[in-house]
Amino acid sequence: MIVIVGPGSTLGVSTERREPYRTLFCFVVTCSPNVCAVQKLIGTNRKYFTNCKQWYQRKICGKSTVISYECCPGYEKVPGEKGCPAALPLSNIYETLGVVGSATTQLYSDRSNLRPEIEGPGSFTIFAPSNEAWASLPAETLDSLVSNVNIELLNALRYHMVNKRVLTDDLKHGTTLNSMYQDLPIQIHHYPNGIVTVNCARLLKADHHATNGVVHVIDKVISTTTNSIQQVIETEESLETLRAAVAASDLNSLLESEGQYTLLAPTNEAFEKIPRETLNRILGDPEALRDLLNHHILKSAMCAEAIIAGLTMETLEGTTLDVGCSGEELTLNGKAIIANKDVLATNGVVHFVNELLIPDSAKTLFELAQESEVSKSTDFFRQAGLSSHLTGSEQVTLLAPVNDVFKDGLPVVDSNMKNLLLNHIVRDQLSSKYLYHGQKLQTLGDKELRVFVYRNNLCIENACIAAHDKRGRFGTLFIMDKMLTPPSGSVMDVLKADHRFSTLVAAIQSAGLTENLNRPGTFTVFAPTNEAFRAMPQGELNKLMGNAKELANILKFHVADEILVSGAVGALVRLKSMQGDKLEVSMKNNVIHINKEPVAESDIMATNGVIYAVNSVLQPQASRPQERGDEPADPALEIFKQASALSKVKYKKISHSPVYTRLLARMKENSGGF
Repeated sequence: MIVIVGPGSTLGVSTERREPYRTLFCFVVTCSPNVCAVQKLIGTNRKYFTNCKQWYQRKICGKSTVISYECCPGYEKVPGEKGCPAALPLSNIYETLGVVGSATTQLYSDRSNLRPEIEGPGSFTIFAPSNEAWASLPAETLDSLVSNVNIELLNALRYHMVNKRVLTDDLKHGTTLNSMYQDLPIQIHHYPNGIVTVNCARLLKADHHATNGVVHVIDKVISTTTNSIQQVIETEESLETLRAAVAASDLNSLLESEGQYTLLAPTNEAFEKIPRETLNRILGDPEALRDLLNHHILKSAMCAEAIIAGLTMETLEGTTLDVGCSGEELTLNGKAIIANKDVLATNGVVHFVNELLIPDSAKTLFELAQESEVSKSTDFFRQAGLSSHLTGSEQVTLLAPVNDVFKDGLPVVDSNMKNLLLNHIVRDQLSSKYLYHGQKLQTLGDKELRVFVYRNNLCIENACIAAHDKRGRFGTLFIMDKMLTPPSGSVMDVLKADHRFSTLVAAIQSAGLTENLNRPGTFTVFAPTNEAFRAMPQGELNKLMGNAKELANILKFHVADEILVSGAVGALVRLKSMQGDKLEVSMKNNVIHINKEPVAESDIMATNGVIYAVNSVLQPQASRPQERGDEPADPALEIFKQASALSKVKYKKISHSPVYTRLLARMKENSGGF
């Protein structure tokens, strides 16, 4: 709890030094003897007797701090000596109260006739409120205590006492101590950041030894606690709506049971801020209501004084909340919405919140999407008249493209576009962690979508999942990096339907490969366009077309027997072609390259594969004789090399519309629909 400053330093006592903001290692400073480091919050009277876990960031709740030094408990400074070398003689608890900054507690001990007990023999622990703690009590509370000093004040002070010596090391998290007032319990929490609370009052100065016990100074006057969290809800008028919700969800027994919970209790005002339709839907759905309430219950008791920086805490619903602070205010998910904090109960602590925290599991798909980076997609589906699929109780998964896909505006919605959007809604509520390679998903548009699992991505057809799932009450939201293009035919069907590949289609037919590319499979085809073939000398092209065996060899080099969509391409991916040689697929400046040649268009999806349009004819390694020092050059292969070189010279970039626009145009030509 305390950083001890050891021998050998020139630091004096109470010498303040502003430390630069930097990360410090946990250490014992080799400085003056018996000097303790104190972290003071600038602009306030708050002090933290610093341990390393608090000290590392030099800020508390976003406010800067100053490190100062003072004598550790039980030691004092000697003129002319470094540090605090002189050990003070121990006094009884009554005398010690005056030394440690709790003179008001000492005064009230005298008035209430507690003094003889804490001056006499015994072994006691007293959690003594600081002078500031007493001064901060409401006037009427303090008056009621001191006006009847022989009863109320004595009882209050004895509630701060334990009939044994308890040091900081004995104050374990989640334990209780029996007080000297009717054995009523005192709740102890010892947090990972080193802060210790007593009934949510922070321990300011710990382990001040006395002849008859030990004194700990705390920052609040604590009071007895007899109500459970459920009883707090039942007695607070501002929690009337919460009370009805808890009863409807059968959570009463949990909030009455033993344990250490934190309830972030939404006030009546918090419920009133929610749209009436949304609130009625949740209140009328037992599962959604239970998820909502469990999302407001943390698995452990968290007092406000223990929060000095942001931390993530798990709820009973299984989700997490970001709990933090900004100055004097507590924050939830970055918002200062806690209206009343540290209402202590026998089984935890209650903080009143003035905004409802609705978990994803209680939201509709529409609500999930509106609050994320796919909000434009919801507008798109709404324009297409598909909102009912996103707001009802239908179990579906929405494949929603990110907003960047529509940075130039939403496409016009017609019947073909509506069908395409229906194919972005998958039947059944899915979770991406259960998807597997080759899985088939059925859409509301009666299409079958394939799942591809890669080392660096998880994709559905040509679109890959760009963020974690958002699982709602009935539907799941998959955030996709682009619009999907469901396959509309086999590789041969797609090539035949696209005028850019007429020469390639003729070549495939001449080589006798039509059946191969029509059969079920998992092909990746790097399809040379007509422009690629035009780059070859006419005579050489004629010769190639007339040699079925050589033509088949070249064409097989353009086909791999596995599906690789562009989203799976990182720095370099190697595929084995059907000819036998390797194909190298890479990404450079957001453009796919095959064997270092740029791809003109990616991800043209077919039922048995994927097609990439390329503006050059690729050559197998064996067709590059100059690179094979052990074999003579073949003139015919040299011609192929020249054809490839010509294709580079004549290459002109072609601007194509997005893939899904091309798909719609193709559908209109075929008038086949989805």
